[in-house]
Amino acid sequence: MTNDSQSYLVKDVAIIVVSIVFAVFLVRSGALTELFASAKQFEVIGSFIAGMFFTSVFTTAPAIVTLGEIARDNNVIFTAIVGAMGSVVGDLIIFRFIRDRFAQHLMEALQHQTGGKKLKHFLKLRYFRWMTFLIGGAIIASPLPDELGITLLGFSKMKIWGFVMLSFVFNCTGIVLIGLIARSL
Repeated sequence: MTNDSQSYLVKDVAIIVVSIVFAVFLVRSGALTELFASAKQFEVIGSFIAGMFFTSVFTTAPAIVTLGEIARDNNVIFTAIVGAMGSVVGDLIIFRFIRDRFAQHLMEALQHQTGGKKLKHFLKLRYFRWMTFLIGGAIIASPLPDELGITLLGFSKMKIWGFVMLSFVFNCTGIVLIGLIARSL
């Protein structure tokens, strides 16, 4: 592994760690809970903000609760559309980082490892790209945090417009399901 690719990979991991620490701080300080509590009163703004936080591992649970409560009291489809728009914004932030930096630096690091060339070849196969597309999309649609799904899509070298459409459709589907479940409870 070259010093440059190792340095970039360390920087990427450091950025991830800092964002995790920040997310944990938001959750533990109660700031996120207060934000969601006040956002519930405003269907559009609340759905959008909760949608943005629907994408991250540390903020998924409160976002699901908020989206469920908004959908229970309002139109499920409208809540899902606006929430999905917010999710696209959150996913784009993660996707831009992973697609443009992390996946590339990880591939460079793997290339210099024993067996890295075989793995790199496998990752470029068309079947692997379809598999990452389907699995990544399913993860984005589920209440699971989107980082793993976005990482998989980052390896598939998906274009931004395709990712925006995929993120919107899968997040909207997931939020509709959350809204329907919330209404049935």
